[in-house]
Amino acid sequence: MEHALNPSAVRTQPRFPAEVAAALKQAGWHPGRWQIRQAEEWADVLVAHGDAQGVGHSVFPAAIEAWAEFGGLSFDLAGAGRGMARTPFLLDPRCGLHQPRTLADLGRALGSRIAPLGEELYGQALLAIDEEGRVFSLDHTGEWYLGGSIDKAVATLVLGVPPERLRTSTA
Repeated sequence: MEHALNPSAVRTQPRFPAEVAAALKQAGWHPGRWQIRQAEEWADVLVAHGDAQGVGHSVFPAAIEAWAEFGGLSFDLAGAGRGMARTPFLLDPRCGLHQPRTLADLGRALGSRIAPLGEELYGQALLAIDEEGRVFSLDHTGEWYLGGSIDKAVATLVLGVPPERLRTSTA
């Protein structure tokens, strides 16, 4: 039996659900979007910025790739979602510029470096990505897991799917 790949059959499902694809298009995203110069400029800004105790930002390939493809996109969402209210969010790592310690603390807890990704609801929550590409939201109520990839996280936010709360190992 031959198992040759048919190039036209590689992707049997669309990358994003229709509602997510529409929101991405409205925000200015398109397949092949790749703003690597902007992502590299953001990386330089983040690396140059640290807190008073010398804690700096982590920059790694998963973050740069997410910034290059989705950075600068703003989603003006409201209303009911699939389990919770949808809220506006912005994908811009500069939103976390002054949060290197918060991100470093989460990274230590998760055993992975964390970089800023953006914000929800005009700064009420910080979006972050780790080295594996997992995306999180940090707000005054705790830390939330939005998905194992930027694609899943964007879908979670656009569709209003309730995220999973991160718990300590003793909880």
